[in-house]
Amino acid sequence: MNQHRQRRRALRLLLVALAALVLLPFAVPSTVATAAPGTTFQNPIVGTPNSADPWLGYHNGSYYYAATTWTGSIYLRKSSTLAGLKTAAETRVFQMSQTNATSNMWAPSLHLLNGRWYLYYSAGPSSCCGGQRQHVLESAGSDPMGPYTYKAKLNLMPNDGWAIDGSVMTVGGANYFVFSAFTNNGSFESGATQNLYISRMTNPWTVAAHGTLISQPTLAWERQGNPVNEGPYVLQRGGRTFLTYSASYCQTPDYKIGALELTGSDPMVRSHWTKMANPLFQRSDANGVYGPAHHTFFTSPDGTEDWIVYHANSSASQGCGTTRTSRAQRISWNPDGTPNLGVPVSTSTVLAGPSGENSNPGAVSVRRLQSYNFQDRYVRHADFTVRIDPNVSPALDGQFRVVAGLADGGAGYVSFESVNYPGYYLRHDNYVLKLAPNDGSSTFRADATFRQVAGLASSSWSSYRSYNFPDRYIRHSDYVLRIDPISTDTARQDATFRLVS
Repeated sequence: MNQHRQRRRALRLLLVALAALVLLPFAVPSTVATAAPGTTFQNPIVGTPNSADPWLGYHNGSYYYAATTWTGSIYLRKSSTLAGLKTAAETRVFQMSQTNATSNMWAPSLHLLNGRWYLYYSAGPSSCCGGQRQHVLESAGSDPMGPYTYKAKLNLMPNDGWAIDGSVMTVGGANYFVFSAFTNNGSFESGATQNLYISRMTNPWTVAAHGTLISQPTLAWERQGNPVNEGPYVLQRGGRTFLTYSASYCQTPDYKIGALELTGSDPMVRSHWTKMANPLFQRSDANGVYGPAHHTFFTSPDGTEDWIVYHANSSASQGCGTTRTSRAQRISWNPDGTPNLGVPVSTSTVLAGPSGENSNPGAVSVRRLQSYNFQDRYVRHADFTVRIDPNVSPALDGQFRVVAGLADGGAGYVSFESVNYPGYYLRHDNYVLKLAPNDGSSTFRADATFRQVAGLASSSWSSYRSYNFPDRYIRHSDYVLRIDPISTDTARQDATFRLVS
């Protein structure tokens, strides 16, 4: 073969190789636009001792945090990230000196009303805990850090009766104060049933009348240890109002969260509230979380995510004292419009911070993954296994947040986080996919990262190549998902999916 023919043959081989590269699916740009979630963190967001009964809000670029101190001092923390609250300084914003309210500060709750912040709290004398009453501070301006001045003690129950855990709920443009007190205006020492009450407010420091009863602990899961409804806090979405609350006795690991829904028009009428039959949030022995309750809600900086902050213990033997720590996680919503608070996550699980922290733009996409060759089936988790099923129920098991790849956040690399199990991602283990909590390791990040490429069976769909086994793709086999090398037409169809809403 002469040199001229050799050069022509080499040129042909080079052109063939280049054409093959162009046709390879991983050379096609990604069609998924991923957003930037916030700084990662692990619970607790604030540790002992001042971390029970937490309140957390986001305002003008910062998070603000307050919790029970058991003393006469009220402290706030401020941070630009949720993760930063753990080491943020405690700033004392008030030292109590009012008659019979010099100690045992519980359950602070802040509300921005008419351009000023109002800080509501329970307090009593140094002897705990029969003297607890509700008090309110007023800020000098619009800064949550104050300064604050004492405004009033709220007249909530007959004969200045016992009242705790109050917060403000706004419905139809009117403000209401929701709180916890005892049946028949009983005392802390009497052991009476602890209920939820509501009063309409004439201004942020005055109620129009004593509280009206709206909920009693009548269900078995509300009566473990003692019959208790306390810690009410409003959660609203889509024109619906839910009043969430803590149920059962805080000294037990079965302290949990329930909810009422306002199904009538008047919040002051008990029959206009409907109690949800089952708790929304409760202990998880598997995750080592006990007594998860007394909570508030906040919205992510970009306004696209709803979050819960709550306290919990790490041992079933711990109770109502200073062992409780503050924790946070994203919540979701069921297709019927009711809140889904999920399962309290382990303190070893790495969570992505709220979307939009540090001015990161854009919401994280929530999508379903539809099978190419079984188009009535969608990827879902079921007892942490991953498969394709029709008619996914509960529907949230088939929804995932498509985020930048945990191992490589570059263009085209993605990870799939469960909507209803925050911090849990699709990852492969011995080539089989499962839903697992992010343990923060480099191995987990690699196993949970995939390159989105043009679909192996159709370029208008997508396929997902393993980050750390680049010869393997996500595919279904007998409806179960795994990563495999792909060499047949059937396998190419099994490895092709479409992201849908």
